[in-house]
Amino acid sequence: MTREFSPKPFDETWDVLVVGFGFAGAASAIAAHDAGARVLLIEKMPDPGGISICAGGGVRSITDLPRGREYIRHSAGPDVPDVVLDAISSGMTELEAYFRELAKVNGAEIVLRDRGGNYPFPGHDALGIVEVASIPGFDARKEYPHARGRLLGPNVFKLLHDNIRSRGIEVRLSTAAERLITESGEVTGAVVRQGDAVSRIAARRGVILATGGFEADPEFQRKYWQIRPVLPVATRGNTGDGIRMAQAVGADLWHMWNFHGSYGFRHPDPDYPYALRVKRLPDWTPQVREPDVRMSWIILDSTGRRFMNEYHPYVQDTGHRPLDEFDPVTQKFPKIPAYLILDEEGRKLYPLGQAVVNDSSVEPYEWSGDNLREVENGILKRADTVEELAALIGADPKVLAESLDRWNASVEAEEDTAFGRPGGSLFAVKQAPFYVGTLWPVVNNTQGGPVHDEKQRVINAHGEVIPRLYEAGEIGSIWGFLYLGAGNLAECFVTGQIAGKEAASQSDWTESASKLLAVSQ
Repeated sequence: MTREFSPKPFDETWDVLVVGFGFAGAASAIAAHDAGARVLLIEKMPDPGGISICAGGGVRSITDLPRGREYIRHSAGPDVPDVVLDAISSGMTELEAYFRELAKVNGAEIVLRDRGGNYPFPGHDALGIVEVASIPGFDARKEYPHARGRLLGPNVFKLLHDNIRSRGIEVRLSTAAERLITESGEVTGAVVRQGDAVSRIAARRGVILATGGFEADPEFQRKYWQIRPVLPVATRGNTGDGIRMAQAVGADLWHMWNFHGSYGFRHPDPDYPYALRVKRLPDWTPQVREPDVRMSWIILDSTGRRFMNEYHPYVQDTGHRPLDEFDPVTQKFPKIPAYLILDEEGRKLYPLGQAVVNDSSVEPYEWSGDNLREVENGILKRADTVEELAALIGADPKVLAESLDRWNASVEAEEDTAFGRPGGSLFAVKQAPFYVGTLWPVVNNTQGGPVHDEKQRVINAHGEVIPRLYEAGEIGSIWGFLYLGAGNLAECFVTGQIAGKEAASQSDWTESASKLLAVSQ
Protein backbone atom coordinates (compact mmCIF):
# COMPACT_ATOMS: atom_id res chain seq x y z
CA MET A 1 0.00 0.00 0.00
CA THR A 2 1.31 3.45 -0.92
CA ARG A 3 1.16 5.61 2.17
CA GLU A 4 0.74 9.36 2.10
CA PHE A 5 2.52 9.93 5.37
CA SER A 6 1.46 12.86 7.52
CA PRO A 7 3.99 13.97 10.12
CA LYS A 8 1.29 15.31 12.48
CA PRO A 9 2.55 14.03 15.82
CA PHE A 10 0.96 11.60 18.22
CA ASP A 11 1.10 12.20 21.95
CA GLU A 12 1.80 8.56 22.79
CA THR A 13 2.12 5.23 21.04
CA TRP A 14 0.83 1.73 21.82
CA ASP A 15 0.63 -1.45 19.82
CA VAL A 16 -3.11 -2.01 20.31
CA LEU A 17 -5.73 0.41 21.60
CA VAL A 18 -8.88 -1.21 23.02
CA VAL A 19 -11.87 1.09 23.46
CA GLY A 20 -14.37 -0.05 26.11
CA PHE A 21 -13.80 -1.99 29.34
CA GLY A 22 -16.65 -4.46 29.51
CA PHE A 23 -16.35 -8.18 28.92
CA ALA A 24 -15.46 -7.81 25.22
CA GLY A 25 -12.87 -5.10 25.78
CA ALA A 26 -11.23 -7.05 28.60
CA ALA A 27 -11.12 -10.25 26.53
CA SER A 28 -9.62 -8.31 23.62
CA ALA A 29 -6.97 -6.67 25.77
CA ILE A 30 -5.96 -9.99 27.36
CA ALA A 31 -5.70 -11.71 23.97
CA ALA A 32 -3.69 -8.88 22.41
CA HIS A 33 -1.32 -8.79 25.39
CA ASP A 34 -0.85 -12.55 25.34
CA ALA A 35 -0.02 -12.31 21.63
CA GLY A 36 2.86 -9.97 22.45
CA ALA A 37 1.29 -6.54 22.05
CA ARG A 38 1.64 -3.54 24.33
CA VAL A 39 -1.99 -2.70 25.08
CA LEU A 40 -3.88 0.34 26.34
CA LEU A 41 -7.46 -0.28 27.52
CA ILE A 42 -9.68 2.81 27.89
CA GLU A 43 -13.21 3.26 29.23
CA LYS A 44 -15.20 6.50 29.02
CA MET A 45 -17.21 5.91 32.19
CA PRO A 46 -15.73 6.36 35.68
CA ASP A 47 -16.56 2.74 36.55
CA PRO A 48 -15.70 -0.29 34.41
CA GLY A 49 -17.93 -3.16 33.39
CA GLY A 50 -20.34 -1.64 30.88
CA ILE A 51 -23.63 -3.48 30.52
CA SER A 52 -21.75 -6.79 30.79
CA ILE A 53 -21.28 -6.59 34.54
CA CYS A 54 -25.07 -6.38 35.02
CA ALA A 55 -25.73 -9.58 33.07
CA GLY A 56 -26.86 -12.88 34.49
CA GLY A 57 -23.31 -14.10 33.99
CA GLY A 58 -24.00 -17.33 32.15
CA VAL A 59 -21.86 -17.58 29.01
CA ARG A 60 -23.38 -19.62 26.19
CA SER A 61 -21.34 -22.54 24.91
CA ILE A 62 -21.76 -25.21 22.24
CA THR A 63 -21.47 -28.87 23.23
CA ASP A 64 -21.92 -30.36 19.73
CA LEU A 65 -20.39 -28.13 17.05
CA PRO A 66 -22.32 -29.10 13.88
CA ARG A 67 -25.70 -29.05 15.60
CA GLY A 68 -25.00 -25.99 17.73
CA ARG A 69 -23.80 -24.16 14.63
CA GLU A 70 -27.09 -25.01 12.90
CA TYR A 71 -29.05 -23.53 15.80
CA ILE A 72 -27.05 -20.31 15.65
CA ARG A 73 -27.75 -19.92 11.94
CA HIS A 74 -31.49 -20.00 12.63
CA SER A 75 -31.21 -17.68 15.62
CA ALA A 76 -28.86 -15.12 14.08
CA GLY A 77 -30.85 -14.70 10.90
CA PRO A 78 -29.74 -14.45 7.26
CA ASP A 79 -27.44 -11.42 7.32
CA VAL A 80 -24.33 -12.96 8.86
CA PRO A 81 -21.95 -14.82 6.48
CA ASP A 82 -21.28 -18.48 7.11
CA VAL A 83 -17.58 -17.91 7.74
CA VAL A 84 -18.42 -15.53 10.59
CA LEU A 85 -20.80 -18.02 12.18
CA ASP A 86 -18.20 -20.74 11.73
CA ALA A 87 -15.62 -18.71 13.66
CA ILE A 88 -17.98 -17.82 16.49
CA SER A 89 -19.46 -21.31 16.77
CA SER A 90 -16.01 -22.87 16.90
CA GLY A 91 -14.97 -20.42 19.61
CA MET A 92 -18.05 -21.25 21.66
CA THR A 93 -16.96 -24.89 21.89
CA GLU A 94 -13.73 -23.76 23.60
CA LEU A 95 -15.14 -21.41 26.22
CA GLU A 96 -15.05 -23.84 29.13
CA ALA A 97 -11.31 -24.38 28.62
CA TYR A 98 -10.81 -20.64 28.15
CA PHE A 99 -12.46 -19.83 31.46
CA ARG A 100 -10.58 -22.55 33.31
CA GLU A 101 -7.35 -21.01 32.06
CA LEU A 102 -8.41 -17.54 33.24
CA ALA A 103 -9.40 -19.02 36.61
CA LYS A 104 -5.81 -19.95 37.39
CA VAL A 105 -5.28 -16.32 38.42
CA ASN A 106 -7.72 -16.28 41.34
CA GLY A 107 -9.07 -19.78 41.88
CA ALA A 108 -12.52 -19.08 40.46
CA GLU A 109 -14.90 -22.03 40.34
CA ILE A 110 -15.98 -22.73 36.75
CA VAL A 111 -19.16 -24.73 36.15
CA LEU A 112 -20.58 -26.07 32.89
CA ARG A 113 -24.35 -26.52 32.76
CA ASP A 114 -26.57 -28.13 30.16
CA ARG A 115 -29.08 -25.57 28.92
CA GLY A 116 -30.95 -25.70 25.62
CA GLY A 117 -31.84 -22.90 23.25
CA ASN A 118 -34.82 -20.58 23.52
CA TYR A 119 -36.52 -21.88 20.37
CA PRO A 120 -37.05 -25.37 18.89
CA PHE A 121 -34.62 -24.87 16.03
CA PRO A 122 -32.46 -27.85 15.05
CA GLY A 123 -29.58 -28.10 17.51
CA HIS A 124 -31.45 -26.52 20.42
CA ASP A 125 -30.15 -29.30 22.68
CA ALA A 126 -26.50 -28.94 21.59
CA LEU A 127 -25.87 -25.91 23.81
CA GLY A 128 -24.62 -25.27 27.32
CA ILE A 129 -23.74 -22.50 29.78
CA VAL A 130 -20.38 -21.73 31.37
CA GLU A 131 -20.59 -19.97 34.73
CA VAL A 132 -18.12 -18.40 37.11
CA ALA A 133 -19.90 -19.85 40.12
CA SER A 134 -17.71 -18.33 42.85
CA ILE A 135 -14.38 -16.65 43.53
CA PRO A 136 -12.62 -17.09 46.89
CA GLY A 137 -12.86 -13.97 49.04
CA PHE A 138 -14.74 -11.93 46.45
CA ASP A 139 -17.51 -9.58 47.65
CA ALA A 140 -19.23 -8.10 44.59
CA ARG A 141 -21.03 -5.33 46.46
CA LYS A 142 -17.80 -4.23 48.12
CA GLU A 143 -15.52 -4.33 45.07
CA TYR A 144 -18.04 -3.15 42.47
CA PRO A 145 -20.65 -1.12 44.39
CA HIS A 146 -21.63 0.67 41.18
CA ALA A 147 -22.99 -2.55 39.68
CA ARG A 148 -26.38 -3.84 40.77
CA GLY A 149 -27.99 -6.75 39.04
CA ARG A 150 -27.60 -10.47 39.10
CA LEU A 151 -24.68 -11.86 41.06
CA LEU A 152 -22.84 -13.91 38.44
CA GLY A 153 -22.17 -10.94 36.15
CA PRO A 154 -19.78 -9.35 38.66
CA ASN A 155 -18.13 -12.76 39.12
CA VAL A 156 -17.25 -12.86 35.44
CA PHE A 157 -15.97 -9.30 35.47
CA LYS A 158 -13.86 -9.94 38.56
CA LEU A 159 -12.23 -12.88 36.78
CA LEU A 160 -11.41 -10.66 33.80
CA HIS A 161 -10.30 -7.75 35.97
CA ASP A 162 -7.87 -9.94 37.89
CA ASN A 163 -6.43 -11.20 34.61
CA ILE A 164 -6.01 -7.63 33.37
CA ARG A 165 -4.23 -6.69 36.60
CA SER A 166 -2.01 -9.75 36.65
CA ARG A 167 -0.72 -8.89 33.17
CA GLY A 168 -0.07 -5.27 34.02
CA ILE A 169 -2.30 -4.02 31.20
CA GLU A 170 -2.76 -0.26 31.55
CA VAL A 171 -6.37 0.83 32.10
CA ARG A 172 -7.64 4.40 31.96
CA LEU A 173 -11.15 5.17 33.17
CA SER A 174 -13.10 8.36 32.36
CA THR A 175 -11.27 8.31 29.04
CA ALA A 176 -13.32 8.47 25.85
CA ALA A 177 -12.29 7.85 22.25
CA GLU A 178 -13.87 10.54 20.07
CA ARG A 179 -12.54 9.94 16.56
CA LEU A 180 -10.45 7.42 14.71
CA ILE A 181 -7.29 8.64 13.00
CA THR A 182 -6.55 7.32 9.53
CA GLU A 183 -3.72 7.51 7.04
CA SER A 184 -4.38 6.41 3.46
CA GLY A 185 -7.43 4.42 4.55
CA GLU A 186 -5.71 2.65 7.46
CA VAL A 187 -6.74 3.25 11.05
CA THR A 188 -3.62 4.40 12.87
CA GLY A 189 -4.99 5.56 16.21
CA ALA A 190 -7.66 7.64 17.91
CA VAL A 191 -8.37 11.06 19.34
CA VAL A 192 -9.02 10.54 23.04
CA ARG A 193 -10.44 12.83 25.71
CA GLN A 194 -9.79 12.56 29.44
CA GLY A 195 -11.50 15.44 31.20
CA ASP A 196 -10.41 18.62 29.42
CA ALA A 197 -7.29 17.01 27.96
CA VAL A 198 -7.41 15.81 24.35
CA SER A 199 -4.65 13.63 22.95
CA ARG A 200 -3.77 11.68 19.82
CA ILE A 201 -2.91 8.08 20.59
CA ALA A 202 -1.17 5.97 17.97
CA ALA A 203 -2.02 2.27 17.69
CA ARG A 204 0.86 0.72 15.76
CA ARG A 205 -0.99 -2.52 15.04
CA GLY A 206 -4.70 -1.86 15.44
CA VAL A 207 -7.69 -0.35 17.23
CA ILE A 208 -10.40 -2.57 18.71
CA LEU A 209 -13.83 -1.07 19.29
CA ALA A 210 -15.62 -2.76 22.19
CA THR A 211 -17.91 0.13 23.05
CA GLY A 212 -21.26 -1.64 23.14
CA GLY A 213 -24.39 -0.33 21.45
CA PHE A 214 -26.72 2.66 21.65
CA GLU A 215 -29.13 1.81 24.46
CA ALA A 216 -28.79 5.24 26.05
CA ASP A 217 -29.09 7.41 22.93
CA PRO A 218 -32.72 8.11 21.93
CA GLU A 219 -31.63 10.19 18.93
CA PHE A 220 -29.60 7.30 17.55
CA GLN A 221 -32.54 4.95 18.16
CA ARG A 222 -34.93 7.18 16.19
CA LYS A 223 -32.78 6.76 13.10
CA TYR A 224 -33.42 3.02 13.02
CA TRP A 225 -36.45 2.15 15.16
CA GLN A 226 -40.12 2.93 14.72
CA ILE A 227 -40.95 2.12 18.35
CA ARG A 228 -40.61 5.01 20.82
CA PRO A 229 -39.88 5.84 23.51
CA VAL A 230 -37.61 2.96 24.53
CA LEU A 231 -36.09 3.31 27.98
CA PRO A 232 -32.59 2.08 28.95
CA VAL A 233 -32.19 -0.15 32.00
CA ALA A 234 -28.50 -0.40 32.84
CA THR A 235 -25.99 2.24 31.77
CA ARG A 236 -25.71 5.76 30.41
CA GLY A 237 -22.41 4.92 28.75
CA ASN A 238 -23.66 3.09 25.66
CA THR A 239 -24.45 5.94 23.28
CA GLY A 240 -23.26 4.53 19.96
CA ASP A 241 -19.78 6.10 20.10
CA GLY A 242 -17.99 3.18 18.48
CA ILE A 243 -20.64 2.86 15.77
CA ARG A 244 -20.28 6.54 14.86
CA MET A 245 -16.50 6.30 14.77
CA ALA A 246 -16.68 3.24 12.53
CA GLN A 247 -19.22 4.91 10.25
CA ALA A 248 -16.96 7.94 9.92
CA VAL A 249 -14.28 5.75 8.32
CA GLY A 250 -16.74 3.98 6.04
CA ALA A 251 -18.19 1.03 7.99
CA ASP A 252 -21.26 -0.78 6.71
CA LEU A 253 -23.99 -1.65 9.24
CA TRP A 254 -26.24 -4.64 9.83
CA HIS A 255 -29.55 -5.41 11.64
CA MET A 256 -29.79 -2.01 13.32
CA TRP A 257 -33.50 -2.65 13.90
CA ASN A 258 -32.96 -5.48 16.36
CA PHE A 259 -32.56 -5.01 20.08
CA HIS A 260 -32.74 -7.21 23.15
CA GLY A 261 -35.60 -5.73 25.13
CA SER A 262 -38.87 -6.15 26.95
CA TYR A 263 -41.40 -4.10 28.88
CA GLY A 264 -40.88 -2.38 32.22
CA PHE A 265 -41.74 0.48 34.53
CA ARG A 266 -40.61 4.07 34.89
CA HIS A 267 -39.04 5.08 38.19
CA PRO A 268 -41.30 7.40 40.22
CA ASP A 269 -38.62 10.12 40.04
CA PRO A 270 -38.84 11.55 36.49
CA ASP A 271 -35.14 12.42 36.59
CA TYR A 272 -34.07 8.85 37.35
CA PRO A 273 -32.22 7.74 34.20
CA TYR A 274 -33.26 4.08 34.07
CA ALA A 275 -36.34 1.98 33.67
CA LEU A 276 -37.07 -0.89 36.04
CA ARG A 277 -37.27 -4.27 34.40
CA VAL A 278 -40.31 -6.45 34.96
CA LYS A 279 -39.66 -9.60 36.94
CA ARG A 280 -37.90 -12.25 34.90
CA LEU A 281 -39.63 -15.60 34.98
CA PRO A 282 -37.89 -18.74 33.65
CA ASP A 283 -37.32 -18.88 29.90
CA TRP A 284 -38.93 -21.74 28.02
CA THR A 285 -38.72 -23.50 24.66
CA PRO A 286 -41.89 -24.09 22.60
CA GLN A 287 -42.60 -27.76 21.83
CA VAL A 288 -39.72 -28.76 24.12
CA ARG A 289 -40.13 -27.33 27.61
CA GLU A 290 -43.09 -25.21 28.67
CA PRO A 291 -43.02 -23.23 31.92
CA ASP A 292 -44.89 -24.28 35.00
CA VAL A 293 -44.70 -21.01 36.90
CA ARG A 294 -47.51 -18.57 37.54
CA MET A 295 -47.28 -15.17 35.88
CA SER A 296 -49.31 -12.87 38.09
CA TRP A 297 -50.24 -10.30 35.48
CA ILE A 298 -51.91 -9.63 32.16
CA ILE A 299 -51.26 -6.65 29.87
CA LEU A 300 -53.98 -4.38 28.47
CA ASP A 301 -53.90 -1.45 26.07
CA SER A 302 -55.53 1.91 26.83
CA THR A 303 -58.91 0.64 25.59
CA GLY A 304 -58.86 -2.10 28.23
CA ARG A 305 -58.22 -4.93 25.80
CA ARG A 306 -55.61 -7.64 26.06
CA PHE A 307 -53.40 -7.75 22.94
CA MET A 308 -50.46 -10.10 23.51
CA ASN A 309 -49.01 -13.22 25.03
CA GLU A 310 -47.32 -11.72 28.08
CA TYR A 311 -44.99 -14.71 28.48
CA HIS A 312 -42.88 -15.11 25.35
CA PRO A 313 -40.26 -17.88 25.40
CA TYR A 314 -37.66 -15.19 26.14
CA VAL A 315 -39.61 -12.19 27.46
CA GLN A 316 -36.45 -10.18 28.13
CA ASP A 317 -35.62 -10.34 24.41
CA THR A 318 -38.91 -9.96 22.55
CA GLY A 319 -41.36 -8.62 25.13
CA HIS A 320 -41.30 -5.17 23.53
CA ARG A 321 -42.23 -6.32 20.04
CA PRO A 322 -46.04 -6.46 20.46
CA LEU A 323 -45.89 -2.82 21.63
CA ASP A 324 -44.30 -1.75 18.32
CA GLU A 325 -47.46 -0.79 16.47
CA PHE A 326 -48.24 2.60 14.94
CA ASP A 327 -51.79 3.60 13.97
CA PRO A 328 -51.79 6.07 11.05
CA VAL A 329 -55.45 6.95 11.71
CA THR A 330 -54.77 8.27 15.20
CA GLN A 331 -51.06 8.98 14.61
CA LYS A 332 -50.29 7.23 17.87
CA PHE A 333 -48.68 4.10 19.24
CA PRO A 334 -51.82 2.53 20.75
CA LYS A 335 -49.87 0.04 22.87
CA ILE A 336 -47.44 2.62 24.34
CA PRO A 337 -47.86 2.86 27.19
CA ALA A 338 -49.51 -0.43 28.03
CA TYR A 339 -50.82 -1.47 31.43
CA LEU A 340 -49.85 -4.38 33.66
CA ILE A 341 -52.88 -5.58 35.60
CA LEU A 342 -52.98 -7.92 38.58
CA ASP A 343 -55.13 -8.56 41.62
CA GLU A 344 -54.53 -8.86 45.36
CA GLU A 345 -53.47 -12.49 45.16
CA GLY A 346 -51.05 -11.69 42.36
CA ARG A 347 -49.53 -8.83 44.35
CA LYS A 348 -48.54 -11.29 47.06
CA LEU A 349 -46.73 -13.73 44.77
CA TYR A 350 -43.37 -11.99 44.24
CA PRO A 351 -41.76 -8.61 43.47
CA LEU A 352 -42.88 -7.38 40.06
CA GLY A 353 -39.70 -5.55 39.11
CA GLN A 354 -35.95 -5.24 39.49
CA ALA A 355 -33.29 -2.59 38.98
CA VAL A 356 -30.20 -3.63 37.00
CA VAL A 357 -27.65 -0.81 36.72
CA ASN A 358 -23.96 0.01 36.40
CA ASP A 359 -23.82 3.59 37.63
CA SER A 360 -22.18 4.92 40.78
CA SER A 361 -23.98 8.26 40.44
CA VAL A 362 -27.45 6.90 41.23
CA GLU A 363 -28.92 4.96 44.09
CA PRO A 364 -30.14 1.60 42.75
CA TYR A 365 -33.85 1.10 43.27
CA GLU A 366 -34.72 -1.73 45.68
CA TRP A 367 -38.08 -3.26 44.79
CA SER A 368 -40.12 -4.36 47.79
CA GLY A 369 -40.91 -8.00 48.41
CA ASP A 370 -44.68 -7.47 48.62
CA ASN A 371 -44.99 -4.64 46.05
CA LEU A 372 -46.56 -2.31 48.63
CA ARG A 373 -43.75 0.22 48.50
CA GLU A 374 -44.51 0.54 44.80
CA VAL A 375 -48.16 1.22 45.59
CA GLU A 376 -47.07 3.97 47.95
CA ASN A 377 -44.68 5.63 45.51
CA GLY A 378 -46.99 5.37 42.51
CA ILE A 379 -45.26 2.78 40.31
CA LEU A 380 -48.38 0.72 40.97
CA LYS A 381 -51.83 2.19 41.49
CA ARG A 382 -54.59 0.54 43.47
CA ALA A 383 -58.22 0.19 42.43
CA ASP A 384 -60.94 -1.26 44.68
CA THR A 385 -63.32 -1.93 41.80
CA VAL A 386 -63.20 -2.70 38.09
CA GLU A 387 -64.70 0.75 37.47
CA GLU A 388 -61.84 2.42 39.35
CA LEU A 389 -59.33 0.28 37.45
CA ALA A 390 -60.85 1.36 34.12
CA ALA A 391 -60.66 5.00 35.17
CA LEU A 392 -56.95 4.66 35.97
CA ILE A 393 -56.13 3.66 32.38
CA GLY A 394 -58.86 5.67 30.64
CA ALA A 395 -60.79 2.63 29.41
CA ASP A 396 -64.50 1.87 29.12
CA PRO A 397 -65.40 -0.09 32.30
CA LYS A 398 -67.58 -2.50 30.30
CA VAL A 399 -64.74 -3.30 27.88
CA LEU A 400 -62.27 -3.85 30.71
CA ALA A 401 -64.71 -6.04 32.63
CA GLU A 402 -65.23 -8.18 29.53
CA SER A 403 -61.44 -8.52 29.14
CA LEU A 404 -61.11 -9.72 32.73
CA ASP A 405 -64.01 -12.14 32.32
CA ARG A 406 -62.46 -13.64 29.18
CA TRP A 407 -59.10 -13.96 30.86
CA ASN A 408 -60.45 -15.60 33.99
CA ALA A 409 -62.45 -18.04 31.85
CA SER A 410 -59.19 -18.95 30.07
CA VAL A 411 -57.51 -19.54 33.41
CA GLU A 412 -60.34 -21.80 34.52
CA ALA A 413 -60.14 -23.70 31.20
CA GLU A 414 -56.34 -23.86 31.51
CA GLU A 415 -55.93 -22.57 27.96
CA ASP A 416 -55.30 -19.13 26.48
CA THR A 417 -57.02 -19.48 23.12
CA ALA A 418 -56.60 -15.78 22.31
CA PHE A 419 -52.79 -15.45 22.38
CA GLY A 420 -51.36 -18.84 23.33
CA ARG A 421 -49.81 -18.04 26.68
CA PRO A 422 -48.43 -21.24 28.26
CA GLY A 423 -51.01 -23.04 30.35
CA GLY A 424 -48.80 -23.38 33.40
CA SER A 425 -48.41 -19.61 33.63
CA LEU A 426 -52.11 -18.69 33.74
CA PHE A 427 -53.20 -16.87 36.89
CA ALA A 428 -56.59 -15.30 37.58
CA VAL A 429 -57.14 -11.56 37.97
CA LYS A 430 -60.40 -11.37 39.92
CA GLN A 431 -59.76 -10.69 43.62
CA ALA A 432 -60.07 -6.97 44.48
CA PRO A 433 -58.24 -4.76 45.10
CA PHE A 434 -56.65 -4.58 41.66
CA TYR A 435 -53.33 -3.00 40.77
CA VAL A 436 -52.08 -1.39 37.60
CA GLY A 437 -48.59 -0.42 36.51
CA THR A 438 -47.81 1.65 33.42
CA LEU A 439 -45.51 -0.24 31.04
CA TRP A 440 -43.01 1.07 28.51
CA PRO A 441 -40.67 -0.62 26.03
CA VAL A 442 -37.22 -1.09 27.56
CA VAL A 443 -33.89 -1.98 25.97
CA ASN A 444 -31.41 -4.29 27.64
CA ASN A 445 -28.90 -4.02 24.80
CA THR A 446 -28.83 -3.33 21.09
CA GLN A 447 -27.59 -5.85 18.53
CA GLY A 448 -26.91 -3.87 15.35
CA GLY A 449 -23.68 -2.15 14.42
CA PRO A 450 -20.70 -2.30 12.06
CA VAL A 451 -20.40 -5.33 9.81
CA HIS A 452 -17.37 -7.51 10.52
CA ASP A 453 -15.72 -10.55 9.01
CA GLU A 454 -14.51 -13.78 10.61
CA LYS A 455 -11.36 -12.02 11.83
CA GLN A 456 -13.42 -9.27 13.50
CA ARG A 457 -12.19 -6.75 10.95
CA VAL A 458 -14.69 -3.96 10.29
CA ILE A 459 -16.05 -3.99 6.73
CA ASN A 460 -16.96 -0.95 4.65
CA ALA A 461 -20.02 -0.41 2.45
CA HIS A 462 -18.23 -1.99 -0.53
CA GLY A 463 -17.47 -5.20 1.32
CA GLU A 464 -13.82 -4.28 1.86
CA VAL A 465 -11.78 -4.52 5.05
CA ILE A 466 -11.00 -1.24 6.84
CA PRO A 467 -7.34 -1.92 7.66
CA ARG A 468 -6.36 -2.14 11.35
CA LEU A 469 -9.91 -1.58 12.64
CA TYR A 470 -11.50 -4.40 14.69
CA GLU A 471 -14.58 -4.81 16.79
CA ALA A 472 -15.66 -7.11 19.62
CA GLY A 473 -18.86 -7.79 21.51
CA GLU A 474 -22.23 -6.12 21.22
CA ILE A 475 -21.16 -3.23 18.97
CA GLY A 476 -21.69 -5.36 15.86
CA SER A 477 -23.36 -8.47 17.22
CA ILE A 478 -24.32 -11.42 15.04
CA TRP A 479 -27.80 -11.66 16.59
CA GLY A 480 -30.07 -10.27 13.90
CA PHE A 481 -33.31 -12.19 14.42
CA LEU A 482 -34.01 -14.08 17.66
CA TYR A 483 -31.42 -13.81 20.39
CA LEU A 484 -29.93 -16.88 22.02
CA GLY A 485 -29.89 -16.36 25.78
CA ALA A 486 -26.35 -15.73 27.06
CA GLY A 487 -25.19 -15.45 23.45
CA ASN A 488 -24.01 -11.85 23.75
CA LEU A 489 -21.67 -12.85 26.56
CA ALA A 490 -20.30 -15.75 24.52
CA GLU A 491 -19.79 -13.30 21.69
CA CYS A 492 -17.83 -10.97 23.97
CA PHE A 493 -15.29 -13.68 24.73
CA VAL A 494 -15.06 -15.34 21.33
CA THR A 495 -14.87 -12.13 19.31
CA GLY A 496 -12.63 -10.49 21.90
CA GLN A 497 -10.11 -13.30 21.60
CA ILE A 498 -10.22 -13.14 17.81
CA ALA A 499 -9.94 -9.35 17.63
CA GLY A 500 -7.09 -9.21 20.15
CA LYS A 501 -5.01 -11.88 18.40
CA GLU A 502 -5.64 -10.46 14.94
CA ALA A 503 -4.83 -6.88 15.90
CA ALA A 504 -1.65 -7.92 17.69
CA SER A 505 -0.50 -9.90 14.63
CA GLN A 506 -0.44 -6.87 12.32
CA SER A 507 2.80 -5.26 11.23
CA ASP A 508 3.88 -2.01 12.88
CA TRP A 509 2.74 0.77 10.56
CA THR A 510 5.09 3.28 12.24
CA GLU A 511 8.11 1.37 10.93
CA SER A 512 6.99 1.62 7.30
CA ALA A 513 5.96 5.23 7.85
CA SER A 514 9.37 6.07 9.28
CA LYS A 515 11.09 4.45 6.29
CA LEU A 516 8.87 6.36 3.87
CA LEU A 517 9.55 9.63 5.67
CA ALA A 518 13.29 8.94 5.60
CA VAL A 519 13.18 8.29 1.85
CA SER A 520 11.16 11.45 1.22
CA GLN A 521 13.77 13.48 3.08
